[in-house]
Amino acid sequence: MIETISLSKTATYGDQPEILGPLRRVNFIFGTNGTGKTTISRVIADDTGYAACGVAWKNGQPLQALVYNRDFVEHNFSRSAELKGVFTLGEKQVKAQEEMKEKKREADRYKDKIAADKMVLEGDDGKSGKRGDLAALEDRFLDQCWEAYGKHKEKLSHAFDGVRNSKKEFKARALREAASNTSQTVPLDELHKRAETIFGQALSEASVVSDVSLSILLGYESDPIIKKRVIGKEDVDIAEMIKKLGNSDWVREGRTFYDVNDRVCPFCQQATDEAFEKSLNEYFNESFERDSKAIGALLDNYKTEATRVLQELGQISASPSKFLDVAKFQSERDFLEAKLSLNTQQLVRKSKEPSQIFELESVGNIAASIAGLIAEANKKVADHNALVKNIGKEKAKLVSDVWKYMINRDLSAAYAHYKDTKGGLEGAIKSLEERVQNFGQEVRAREVAIRELEKQTTSVKPTIDAINSLLASFGFHGFSLAIADNGTSYQLVREDKSDAKETLSEGEKTFVTFLYFYHLLKGSDTESGITTDRVVVFDDPVSSLDSEILFIVGSLIKNVFDEARSGTSLIKQVFVLTHNVYFHKEVSFNNSRTDKALKDETFWVVRKPAKQSKLEKHDGNPIQTSYELLWSEVKNPNPSLLTIQNIMRRILENYFKFFGGIEPRDICARLPGKEQSICNSLLSWVNDGSHYAQDDIYVSMDHGAVQTYLKVFHLIFKLSEHEAHYKMMMGNDYVELEDFAHVGTGATAAEEASAA
Repeated sequence: MIETISLSKTATYGDQPEILGPLRRVNFIFGTNGTGKTTISRVIADDTGYAACGVAWKNGQPLQALVYNRDFVEHNFSRSAELKGVFTLGEKQVKAQEEMKEKKREADRYKDKIAADKMVLEGDDGKSGKRGDLAALEDRFLDQCWEAYGKHKEKLSHAFDGVRNSKKEFKARALREAASNTSQTVPLDELHKRAETIFGQALSEASVVSDVSLSILLGYESDPIIKKRVIGKEDVDIAEMIKKLGNSDWVREGRTFYDVNDRVCPFCQQATDEAFEKSLNEYFNESFERDSKAIGALLDNYKTEATRVLQELGQISASPSKFLDVAKFQSERDFLEAKLSLNTQQLVRKSKEPSQIFELESVGNIAASIAGLIAEANKKVADHNALVKNIGKEKAKLVSDVWKYMINRDLSAAYAHYKDTKGGLEGAIKSLEERVQNFGQEVRAREVAIRELEKQTTSVKPTIDAINSLLASFGFHGFSLAIADNGTSYQLVREDKSDAKETLSEGEKTFVTFLYFYHLLKGSDTESGITTDRVVVFDDPVSSLDSEILFIVGSLIKNVFDEARSGTSLIKQVFVLTHNVYFHKEVSFNNSRTDKALKDETFWVVRKPAKQSKLEKHDGNPIQTSYELLWSEVKNPNPSLLTIQNIMRRILENYFKFFGGIEPRDICARLPGKEQSICNSLLSWVNDGSHYAQDDIYVSMDHGAVQTYLKVFHLIFKLSEHEAHYKMMMGNDYVELEDFAHVGTGATAAEEASAA
């Protein structure tokens, strides 16, 4: 069964889709000519030629669509001299029919299983179920991947080049990386640093940081002269006193003034003899002088080396490498400078007090720290320069590391849930799809068996007999159907067996084509397909038909409704499209309906405002005409005594002028005197010659007179053989004409009086 039909970008339908749905077993579509009804029937017949249109079938299972429209008439009547035979099952092939019924029941059971599995697969809307769950899972993981990208796009965006502009491609890359990336997870700050280098501006090689050696200074620290007591010769007569007083450095300092003061002691201002001068010179002998010079040389060399080291370190600080920890390096240099200054002061004191023991503070730890900082910087320089030489590989490694970090840190839980859930859903979907496929094979196997049985038990002759019988019963005696020479087609022939196809009137052609289609609903135009479930469409089936045939067609279509509503027929759904108000009312009439549509039917109107077709759904039958309003007055148990006569006259005028063929003299002549006068009054419009009702005549009547007029009104429909229409319009208010049982025998009132 069709659930919805979408129409757009074809014929009179615009770009915005018009939706016909939800649909039910019986669907009425009313619209004037040119509003787009035939487009609907054509889309149902075959939507493959309408790219922007679509037919949504229940459970996704299309049924055979049998469509009666002008295309059907053209294809079957105008293009070929023969009609394809309609194959039906022979009534005597009971066993074969039962076997086919059983095969069809089996096929239907498998179809039900397919529908149930498809419901689990995709839900009743085609978008939920397991596939919907999988789609939702994919969408959720897609969003989670994009959220993870958002965390890193500022500093690591180049790691995602190629997928930054597409959520779907980003997710696909994330899944590939999760499955195949073998990198180790490294800290995020390291990735940021590497990214600054690799993804930064164009790279060039960096210069190494010059080594600054402190080994000479470290050697000076261990010079023995620093800890040596430098004193004079001990076997000189003044040595014992100097030793006792411990004033060797004081004496040595005074000696410099003694030598230039003509042997006068600079301390006591007394002249000394040669012996004292000799003793003084012997005390400060060559060894003393050599050690004193050694102390002075150490001081000078230490100062020179310290100055060199500090200058070289200062040059590094002034133009530091970007790979050097400048703050720590400067701190170490300042610390070194302070220690070197302290040691220099110690050496100065040693030079002044050579007899004292001094010790320099070691700068070994500082030297090691500075050397370590320079070595660390130079390692980074080496890595950087290697990176510059091998930028492609390094960039690829960084990209891999970034993806690995994101997978393991940002998407770890999300990916685990996605992977596990997807595996379960895909397994379930695969199992269901296999079941659907297997059930489909079972259905096809039974359909093949049914087709073989149909070939053995079908015939085109029963349809000929049925159509010819209907033609004869409806007064079509000038032509009939006969089996063509090929034995499987029909041809239209006259009584003398000559070809009748080219000489039929439009009405005859329309009616015979409709009867052919009507019987096609019960069979197939091939030897197989007779038991195939189907959807039926009637698109303006009463064109060129007179009133009598119109009601016949309506009655036959109502039979099709009954089959569709039974639930046991091959006909599962019916569409009726028409522009004819009277036919619409006739075919849609149902005593069970109130002002709302029945549960198994829908009502639609097609309009074309602003040159584009629009579909309107209605809760009930939308065709409420002024004609119906007139009938509502007739059904009123308390009609207006002043206007009821004119209302009945208008009804008769509207109805019989539309259908034509009424002879008021014949009808009225069959009524007794008073009723005959009333009849003539009600049918006076016949001789008026106008397309409009005569001027209304307002005559006040009593209640009894009104009832007489209403009975005559009923009789006019009965005697003109249109009581079916009267009964339809009166609905539940219809009453049999028991008091007029004597009327309608064909005798005139005068003949009846004479006979009496």
